[in-house]
Amino acid sequence: MADEQQVPQADDIVRVDGLYKKYAKKANWAVENVSFAVRAGEIVGLLGHNGAGKSTTLRCLEGMLPFEKGSISICGKNIVKDPVGAKANMGFVTDDHAVFVKMTGMQYIDFMADVYKVPQGERAARLAALEEIFSLGDSIHNLIASYSHGMRQKICMMGSLIHKPRLWILDEPMTGLDPRTMRAVQDFMLSYAKEGNGILFSSHALGTVAKICDRVVLIRKGKQVSDVNVKEIAAQNPQFDFEEYFLQNERQA
Repeated sequence: MADEQQVPQADDIVRVDGLYKKYAKKANWAVENVSFAVRAGEIVGLLGHNGAGKSTTLRCLEGMLPFEKGSISICGKNIVKDPVGAKANMGFVTDDHAVFVKMTGMQYIDFMADVYKVPQGERAARLAALEEIFSLGDSIHNLIASYSHGMRQKICMMGSLIHKPRLWILDEPMTGLDPRTMRAVQDFMLSYAKEGNGILFSSHALGTVAKICDRVVLIRKGKQVSDVNVKEIAAQNPQFDFEEYFLQNERQA
């Protein structure tokens, strides 16, 4: 079950403490008393049914939505008190892949690099490294309006990584990606975490979650119901079936 009080750790990249969010005064809580952390080197999955509060939690964390109670910090920077400092440490890929469609892919990457003040001398090398993963090729010089769904997902991911954020946040990251790119993204997530960064992502792809996550935070009807160390459980019990664990929790009232 979720800890009621978490002790801050020196390697916390993300801390969410007692988060409450609703969309109208008389509405039910969309997110109610959610608390978790993402530490350096960790990949944490945020899971739950459609409407459970995953995307709301991520948008509060990223600073897109105000919230009623609780606190959120990124690399020690409070998202409310120091939003610019907090956001400078993160890269965020939304589930709707919002992007400026009248830009070319290259213009978008340059725009994101400008926003995050990436030195001009480092941009080409960073872009080349990202191109090896996402393989947009010459399409990066085309208008984003001409991109397929999967290509828009790729350019959003590339833009979110150009400044090498300490925290990479993804909402349904594999949607629309071809199998080769999905595998490349999974491998990249593992290597990026090993460099001491943190990754937080929501997904319905339980196989992917079980394969790459260190921990999983499960939300149901806006409430956090568990925070489990998947790696430890799998090491202790090789027969552990993560999909069955998830479905059993979802069946609870």
